[in-house]
Amino acid sequence: MSAFPHLFAELDLRGTTLRNRIVSTSHHTYLASDVPNEALIAYHEARARGGAGLIITEIAAIHETALYSDKLLIATTDDCVAPYRRLAEACQARGAKVFAQLFHPGREIKESQDGLHPIAYAPSASPNERFHIMPRPMSRALIEEVVQGYGRAAAYLSEAGLDGVEVVASHGYLPAQFLSPRINRRQDDYGGDFEGRLRFLREVIAAVRAGAGERVVGLRISADELEPGGLDEAEVLAVCRALDGDGALDYFNVTVGSSAALGASVHITPPMGFAAGYTAPHGAALKAQVSRPVLVTGRINQPQVAEQILAAGQADLCGMTRALICDPEMPNKARAGQLDEIRACIACNQSCIGRAHKGFGISCLQYPESGRELEFGEIEPAARAKRVLIAGGGPAGLKAAAVAARRGHQVALYDKARQIGGQALLAQRLPGREEFGGLITNLQQELMATSARVVTGQEVTAALIAQESPDTVILATGAQPHLPEIPGVAEAHQLDAWQVIENPALVGASVVIADWRCDWVGLGLAELLAAHGCRVRLCVNGAQAGELLQLYTRNHYVGRLHSLGVEIRPYLRLYGADADTAYFQDTLSDEAVVLEEMDTLVLALGHQAESTLEQSLTAFDGELRVIGDCLVPRTAEEAVLEGLKVGSEI
Repeated sequence: MSAFPHLFAELDLRGTTLRNRIVSTSHHTYLASDVPNEALIAYHEARARGGAGLIITEIAAIHETALYSDKLLIATTDDCVAPYRRLAEACQARGAKVFAQLFHPGREIKESQDGLHPIAYAPSASPNERFHIMPRPMSRALIEEVVQGYGRAAAYLSEAGLDGVEVVASHGYLPAQFLSPRINRRQDDYGGDFEGRLRFLREVIAAVRAGAGERVVGLRISADELEPGGLDEAEVLAVCRALDGDGALDYFNVTVGSSAALGASVHITPPMGFAAGYTAPHGAALKAQVSRPVLVTGRINQPQVAEQILAAGQADLCGMTRALICDPEMPNKARAGQLDEIRACIACNQSCIGRAHKGFGISCLQYPESGRELEFGEIEPAARAKRVLIAGGGPAGLKAAAVAARRGHQVALYDKARQIGGQALLAQRLPGREEFGGLITNLQQELMATSARVVTGQEVTAALIAQESPDTVILATGAQPHLPEIPGVAEAHQLDAWQVIENPALVGASVVIADWRCDWVGLGLAELLAAHGCRVRLCVNGAQAGELLQLYTRNHYVGRLHSLGVEIRPYLRLYGADADTAYFQDTLSDEAVVLEEMDTLVLALGHQAESTLEQSLTAFDGELRVIGDCLVPRTAEEAVLEGLKVGSEI
């Protein structure tokens, strides 16, 4: 009997049978523009091959006023039919059903496709808090056009052979804007009371049902938008009860949050600071009110979490999108009982939504093959097996070793520490960052599935390399804290970030953190020390704390610092210190900023490449490759990707 009887039970939606309850929900991949291309098809096909029951493709604009971004799928003409048909057929051949998502953002537009300030359209001239856009109220004629656009898009996608379509009314997008009495201030038939505010969405669903025929039609909606101008749970439940009674919908897809506010938008892609499956109670609340199946999504990163939600009756389907980005084979592994082989998502947001927000194709920190299926979808055996020695057991070295060994090379990985993992072992000790150690657990599991030899507690030297006589040496020795010469710093009680993480008790009662990197380290140290009762002043050599992090992640953790009373000072460059004072320079005005009453100065000034071994290998006549932080200190994303590349190339 399966360990996941609920997860792998079939589900019928209007005559369409899903093979299980695992769903890859819609997410903007930035792999294609206008219509699906080969990269997007390969991406979704990998998840279908891996066993997902349902794949909901990313948002498709249904009207010219919905074009809020480049690399956006568009379903306004029949040009989309043939490309969508290729995508549907590729996934259906692997056993998955395929739905498409129909989208209009309304006022939730940051910039138009040409980079200029857009004209955003909404029910009323109600601005949002996040993008600072004042929208233009929609005329009745435009409302009619947009409703027709939904229906036309549904017809095109049905012609393409997709199994269903989903209307986006979540996260404060256009249909939700009509539903909210605080945003929709219209006095005509599309505003006013509950029935008036519901009219637009009802017309949209009717048009979509007409266009889709007997194919599945679903609705994605935020159970609670969690922001002052948005919909609350009672309002959403009333909407869903009414739509359930209409009979045109086949399922509800439940999430939380809104695009309209910085705090609420965090829930679009919740970082690891949120508990796994934290949205399930919202699914349960809706399921108790409607007769149609309920899909819930929100940090459901493991099959055990999904099974628990389904068994408790909190939902009928589970959106496991980032879990499938991280491990496309997760469903097959879960069904086979290979739980230790599942690469669990750690919700770091670095390579998935982090890349997408920069306009680059989606991928995964732990599994950079994701989004690069055309390049790395198949690992090619090496033409000639080589003896490969890898120095360093951090993320870069582990990935390089696993890939090289899978290709048939004879691999030996050495790490001078007793425990492999590199800086990830430090990162996981920061508050809210505990799951980051999963990166090492997962890479180590990938390596253990090969014949590679792992030696810990032994530093690689030129003599060892001469003794082993490898064909190829891969250096992945990482980095050390960068500690530049700063006038007077020796007089202060000064610690580097690594020392504080190892032993927070070394720090005094009043702490100044000099944060040059503007990433996880400064934020994490500030929270760690504030939680220990310290007075913390976080001085950032940038525009804001966490500046280099994905914005949902940054906003969540900066909010935690606000709650702890941490004083955040941006635009500050450290230039000196003495026993109880830190001296900074305002990077905009060049004026001095003096912070007194300091017990400890913590330096988070980035890292310096550990290149000692590289400099000692001038006489080595084999192939020498340098990857990760010992090439140039960056992030784990670059380290793992470079491990994949070098492991694939040698």
